[in-house]
Amino acid sequence: MAHIISPTQITIERIKEILDNHEKLTLGIEAVEAIQKCRRYLDSKMQNIDRPVYGVTTGFGSLYNITIPEEDLSQLQYNLVVSHACGMGEVVSPDIARIMLLLKVQSLSYGHSGSQLITVQRLVDMFNNDIIPVIYRQGSLGASGDLAPLAHMSLPLIGLGEVWYKGQRRPSAEVWAEKGWEPIRLQSKEGLALLNGTQFMSAHAVWSIIQSERLSAWADIIGALSLDAYDGRIEPFYPQTHRLRRQKGQLITASRFLELLEGSELINRPKEHIQDPYSFRCIPQVHGAVKDNIAYVRQVIENEISSATDNPNIFPDEDMIISAGNFHGEPIAIPMDTLAIAMSELANISERRTFRLISGQRALPKFLVANPGLNSGFMIPQYTAASIVSQNKGYCWPASCDSIPSSQGQEDHVSMGANSATKLVHIINNVETVLGIELFNAAQALDFRRPARTSERLEQIVSDYRKQVPFIENDVYMHPLIKASKLFLRNEQYL
Repeated sequence: MAHIISPTQITIERIKEILDNHEKLTLGIEAVEAIQKCRRYLDSKMQNIDRPVYGVTTGFGSLYNITIPEEDLSQLQYNLVVSHACGMGEVVSPDIARIMLLLKVQSLSYGHSGSQLITVQRLVDMFNNDIIPVIYRQGSLGASGDLAPLAHMSLPLIGLGEVWYKGQRRPSAEVWAEKGWEPIRLQSKEGLALLNGTQFMSAHAVWSIIQSERLSAWADIIGALSLDAYDGRIEPFYPQTHRLRRQKGQLITASRFLELLEGSELINRPKEHIQDPYSFRCIPQVHGAVKDNIAYVRQVIENEISSATDNPNIFPDEDMIISAGNFHGEPIAIPMDTLAIAMSELANISERRTFRLISGQRALPKFLVANPGLNSGFMIPQYTAASIVSQNKGYCWPASCDSIPSSQGQEDHVSMGANSATKLVHIINNVETVLGIELFNAAQALDFRRPARTSERLEQIVSDYRKQVPFIENDVYMHPLIKASKLFLRNEQYL
């Protein structure tokens, strides 16, 4: 099965399908025509251009006023790629790097970038052959495009850099030789087309939204299980209250909890307490706010990934080459920072529910073991969750509120959106761990309520979970069980 690249909108859901189904990419007729038309126009324009054009006939950044002779324009683009490959730090996960390839192909398909068709096709070939460039997390200011990481993404095109191939990290030149591929000779403007753009930030955002939607759904399931195991009340989830406030995510969350807990013996039995703590009673308000934020950020990112974000922009039909700032990351940097805050709150309230489950309240044993004292039970998983939640709070400082001038002041305001993106990924991974810990505790607490049962749907999930993570009678080595609990959340069949 192949996905046809076309100069139209692409959705995050479609990207998820491409990745999940291991679909190949094919450049559609419209994309091919748009790419070739733009390249022909640029080549023709170079024959009689009567003014300097940034990045096409000039240097870059503050060197914009230096004109480059025509015979050096190809060398100019080569120099741009190699000189900008200054990434450092940890390596970007191959999953996110793969999304970067897809997004760069999509962006170039709109025909406003001036790339050669062979260049775009080579990116497609890399994606289809699962040849993933080695890219580093540090180096982008998120403003003049994701320059350093996109330079590392582009190095293999010219036979340099490294790639992941068949599970190994190898020099791209070796892999190219095996494939019989020749390095591409970049033409005028092509280096800018590749390096100017927001695909590093956007790929992290796409990955984060996919994971956020999965974890948001799991948070409802786990929260419902914790509510039942804690002997909580169902009234805070009735629709009457939520209709008064009109917040969409809140309404959706409350309705989902009613569905998840339908038929539960525990939720329907008489309660001695008249109120639950906020971490249970206000789940619709908190989980709902997260849902609303994910939906907003999804909309912004889908606009971004369906755009040409390099510079200058080429308009063959209007006979115009415009140097502007579509590479600036601010439109997505701020939303990524807000998504980081939202997802951090999902972990924050989860840890509070875990704390309640182990506190020895409502006829549950302290630390969820039958013989506390001799056994520490579930004391320390809550410590771990609390530590991770605290770390997330540090990551939530918005990178987008910072700016450091670069390129001798020519690039005097930057978004720092790449830092927003990488921090967001850290937070998402942390949220998964915290929710895994809550599930670990909630399943243990539920077993102390036997023979009473929760809903049929939740019982099925717990039954499957118990095949991976057992009930804890006495103290055991906890780390593998927490890890197994976290991995259980990768299974999407329950969502």
